[in-house]
Amino acid sequence: SSGINAEYGGAAVGNFADVVNVRMQWDIKQAEAERYNYKHVVDGTMRIVRSEGVGALFRGVGPNCGRAALMNIGQVAFYDQTKDTLLRMELIGDNTGGHFVCSFIAGTAATLITQPFDVVKTRVMQGSRYSGVVQCIVATAREGPRSFYKGFVPAWVRLAPQTILTWIILEKLRKWFPAA
Repeated sequence: SSGINAEYGGAAVGNFADVVNVRMQWDIKQAEAERYNYKHVVDGTMRIVRSEGVGALFRGVGPNCGRAALMNIGQVAFYDQTKDTLLRMELIGDNTGGHFVCSFIAGTAATLITQPFDVVKTRVMQGSRYSGVVQCIVATAREGPRSFYKGFVPAWVRLAPQTILTWIILEKLRKWFPAA
C-alpha cells in the first residue's frame, strides 16, 4: 500500500516533467510548423504555463498515476506471487536463475497491465488532440483493442531488464544482509 501511494504521489508531482518529455519526443514526428520546440524541461514548463495555463502541466495525471500504481503492483506483487508459486511447485530454486525467471515474468506482467495507461497518458499529454482522458480512451478503443498496446515491445525492452536487475540485486542484498 505505501509503495503504491509513493508511486502515485511521485507520478503526480513529476507529471509536469512527463508532459514536457512526451511533447519533446512527439516533436520529432511533427511538421516543423506544429512542433513545440522546447529547449529543455524548464523552457517547456514555462512555455506551457504561459500559453496553456498551469492546469496543462497536469494533463494525463490520472492515467499517469494509475500507471505508476499498476507498475508497482506488476513488479512487486507478480514477482512475489510468481516466486512463491514456482518455489512451492519446485519448478525453480531460490537462486539467481529462479530470481531471473520470476523477475522476467514480473516485468512482462507489469508491462502488460500498464501499457494501456501508458498509451492514454502519452496521447493526452501530447497536447490538445483530446479534450480529456475519457475522449482519448473512446478514440483509442475505436482503433481496436490492440491500439492500447502500441509501443508494447519498446516498453517491455526498457522495463523487463530494469525489473530483472532490481530483483536479482535485491535478492542478493537480502542474502548478504539478512533481517535481524
